[in-house]
Amino acid sequence: MRPAGPVARLLWRALALVFVALGLIGAFLPVLPTVPFLLAAAWAAGRGWPALERWLLGHPRYGKHIRQWRQRGAVPRRAKWTATAMMALSSAVLLATAAPIAVKIGAPVLMAAVAIWLWSRPED
Repeated sequence: MRPAGPVARLLWRALALVFVALGLIGAFLPVLPTVPFLLAAAWAAGRGWPALERWLLGHPRYGKHIRQWRQRGAVPRRAKWTATAMMALSSAVLLATAAPIAVKIGAPVLMAAVAIWLWSRPED
């Protein structure tokens, strides 16, 4: 990949910061995931902010998960269970709302597809 120009590098850095911010918020809010946003932050940083990418890859808590995703597409079993439980809870809450029937059917079907894909990923 060729080096990014100054404007592109600035945009990649801004995107990386947005993802880091969302990951930070997710560290404190149980309904917002942390690691997927940090994966995206590392991806964006790798295109315009190598120092941030190195920091994320070396992070004592999340670096291992980012490296395992990059190397093998691995997702920890605990993360799979947590994501599956949150999708099931979200589906149950959605069914109790006044949402249109298409949403009540479509969203759980989409979440089930994501869960199947997630459980097909290797574990650490």
